[in-house]
Amino acid sequence: MSRSKTSIALIVVFVGIKLGYTAYRNHSATTTIATTSSLPALTTTTDVVTTTQPSISTTSTPMSRTMATPETLTPTGDGALTGRIIAIDPGHNGNNWSVPSVISQLVPDGRGEKACDTTGTSTNDGYPEASFSYAVAMRLSTLLRAAGATVVLTRSNNASVGPCVNRRAEIGNEAHADVALSIHGDGAPASGRGFTVLVPVRSSVNGAIVTPSSVLARDVVTAFQSAMPISNYLGSNGVAPRSDLAGLNLTTVPKVLIECGNMRNSTDAALMKSATWQDRAAQALANALTTYLGGNS
Repeated sequence: MSRSKTSIALIVVFVGIKLGYTAYRNHSATTTIATTSSLPALTTTTDVVTTTQPSISTTSTPMSRTMATPETLTPTGDGALTGRIIAIDPGHNGNNWSVPSVISQLVPDGRGEKACDTTGTSTNDGYPEASFSYAVAMRLSTLLRAAGATVVLTRSNNASVGPCVNRRAEIGNEAHADVALSIHGDGAPASGRGFTVLVPVRSSVNGAIVTPSSVLARDVVTAFQSAMPISNYLGSNGVAPRSDLAGLNLTTVPKVLIECGNMRNSTDAALMKSATWQDRAAQALANALTTYLGGNS
C-alpha cells in the first residue's frame, strides 16, 4: 500500500510538471503573438512622429517671421517706362501680427520715432490690408515691367514681417528710384468711402521732393478715379498732406502713399477684395506713374 501511494505520488508530480510545461509554452506563445501584434502600433507611432516633424520645424522657424528684404524685378518688355526705376511699397506684411515685440520697436520717422510697423487694418470679414496691398503691388509690377521699368519692391512676399517704416523709404532712396509709391487700404469709420493720396510735408530730409510729389499726387488722383471715387471723409480733392509718416518724411525720391479705399466700408471692401477690381486699380496706378514720368522725362 505504501509503495502504491509512492507510485501514485510520482505520477501526480509527473502530470503536474507536464501541465506546467504546457502552460508555460502556451504563455510564451501568447506573449509572442501579443508582441507581434503591437508592431503596427509602433510603426504607426513612428509615422506620426515623421509626419509631425515638418510642423515642429515650421513652428520653430523664424524664416516666416524674419524681417522682409527688398526684391528687384527686371523689365519684361520695352515701352514708355524703359530705363525707369520705380519703387513699390506694399503696406504692412502678412506675418506682422505674430511678432508684436518686433514691430512695436521704435524707429526714426524723420521727425521723432514711431513703431517699426503695424498689422494694418482689414475688411469686416477679415481680408487683411497686407494681403490687399501685396496683391495690387504684384499686379502693378507686372504692368510696369512690361512697359520697360525696373521695379523695386520693399518686400518680396506676404508671409514675413516688415520691413520697418524707415527702411521702406531707404529702399527707394538706395535704388535711386525715379518715383516711389506706397499702397495701402484705410480702416476708417464704415460711413466713409473713397481713396485718398497722402503727400509729404517738408522735413529735414525730403525738401527737394515735396513739390514733385504733389505733381505725382495729382496724376494719381486723376487716374485712380476710374477705379474708386475720391474720399468723402479724408483730405481735400483726394489729397491729404501728412507729416507723421516715416515713408514720406524720409524719402529723397518723389513719393506718395495711396489709401485705395476704406476697408471698413462695405461698398469699398467688396471692390477691394475683387481680383477684377485689383486689376483695375493696378492699371490706374500704372497710368498715373506713366503720366508722371512722361512729364518729367
